[in-house]
Amino acid sequence: MVVGAGALGVATATATAVECDAPESRLPSSNTGLKIFTGNANKPLADEIAKHLGINLGKMKVGKFADGEVNVVVQENVRGKDVYIVQPTGPPVNENLMELLLMISTMRRASARKITAVIPYYGYARQDRKMTARVPISAADIARLLEAMGVDRVIAVDLHCGQIQGFFGPRVPVDNLDGGMVGVSYFGDMDLDSPVIVSPDAGGVYRAKQFREALSKKHDVDCGLAMIIKQRAKANEIERMDLVGDVKGCDAIIVDDMVDTAGTLCKAADEIKKFGARRVFAFCSHGVLSGPAADRISKSSLTELVVLDTLKLNDASAATGKVSQLTVGPLLATAIYNIHNKKSISALFK
Repeated sequence: MVVGAGALGVATATATAVECDAPESRLPSSNTGLKIFTGNANKPLADEIAKHLGINLGKMKVGKFADGEVNVVVQENVRGKDVYIVQPTGPPVNENLMELLLMISTMRRASARKITAVIPYYGYARQDRKMTARVPISAADIARLLEAMGVDRVIAVDLHCGQIQGFFGPRVPVDNLDGGMVGVSYFGDMDLDSPVIVSPDAGGVYRAKQFREALSKKHDVDCGLAMIIKQRAKANEIERMDLVGDVKGCDAIIVDDMVDTAGTLCKAADEIKKFGARRVFAFCSHGVLSGPAADRISKSSLTELVVLDTLKLNDASAATGKVSQLTVGPLLATAIYNIHNKKSISALFK
């Protein structure tokens, strides 16, 4: 469970700024000129990243004025430094997004050499194209806002759709890291009985296939593959589900990029159980878990839901006893380290 820092009056995210080489137990080589900052969205994850890099978080205050406006104050010199801002844009989405935009702008005005936005969870990603008339393409609009503030690079984890990388111009490269590697290691160490990887929809088949191949190669686990075909009545409401594949007597693992209200996930788990699955697990990179999610999960056929700490786990979801959280800190720290030291990060994409 990840617990965020509380706020009394003005929310803060501060730490002592120290530049040093990473200790031998962490990533090697020099981190000179590298600074990590964070807002209030997920300070524990930022702490984990900084710890893995062998440095401390930069000193910054991110609070609010009396009327609710975001107030950002950088409390140390960043001139000529490579700055990495860790800030997922999850709930409250608009507040965390505004913090990120103003932190980037502040660093640009303070003459930082290079600004990288580390966005473990990219909000507004679900509106990535025009499905009906007169609607925004929000994922692209957020990209333009980040570019306008002066970001130089973006690091994300399991974007909802890969084309979001193309919403940024060629001067702003986007690294979309594969959080599934963390899940593969977790399930690879479990005692699974004839596991079958299940995609909750046709669009996620490639993700499920990659997860299956990684589990088979890295842990020598013979896995099957199945897919659920669903028909939506409207957003967050499923009308009908059909299963393509065989899960009878098997441990099923539903693999998806995110879980929000958990309606689709829990209904899928119940359907898979009806088809004779022994146990039903789920791995979702981003545990938004809003609204009735906790109640649905506790009443569902899910044995365990595994999410990454790209977002802080809310108390209601943690209290279900069915939700586990894995840290993505080492993965992000490795990406930051390699980028800063001009090394390849291609292995982190798959």
